[in-house]
Amino acid sequence: MGVVICDASFHARCMYEATLRPRLERLAQAWPDAATVRGFKTRLATEDLARAMAFNAPRKVATAHALTELLTAHGGDTHADLRAWLGRPAHRATLRAVTGVGPKTVDYLGNLVGGSQVAIDVHLRTFAAEAGIPDLPYAELRGVYEEAAVLLGHEPGGLDHAVWRYVSGAAR
Repeated sequence: MGVVICDASFHARCMYEATLRPRLERLAQAWPDAATVRGFKTRLATEDLARAMAFNAPRKVATAHALTELLTAHGGDTHADLRAWLGRPAHRATLRAVTGVGPKTVDYLGNLVGGSQVAIDVHLRTFAAEAGIPDLPYAELRGVYEEAAVLLGHEPGGLDHAVWRYVSGAAR
């Protein structure tokens, strides 16, 4: 869960494949006891997350700490706990109250713990614009992708991931 929290906290405006993924993989190896939120919280109490991630981004580190505190307070400790917790709209709103967490991060967290959401980011917006879809608010564009997934017979998260990989160049 420490890697999930860091992925969600550090992903914005970041070259994922080149910058973030290697750091997350190193964190998973270095902090195996952070597989649960409680284990991650214990590590955060004694170690410097910015140093462990080799990522000097105080706001992103603060978001990771705040998410850890929120999930600890609400009893979320595992992927399954967070996936179930995210199923309630009020809980999604609670996450949005954390500085640095917007609707994309909430949807992305759901994907990271095995859900299937569309998390609109710059890549999905670019793809939509190239397809002639106007610049829509987040929820409306997410709805367009969700409807497209249904029409194509795909899971929403699978379509999100395929578009993200295509536009980001990760599929090449």
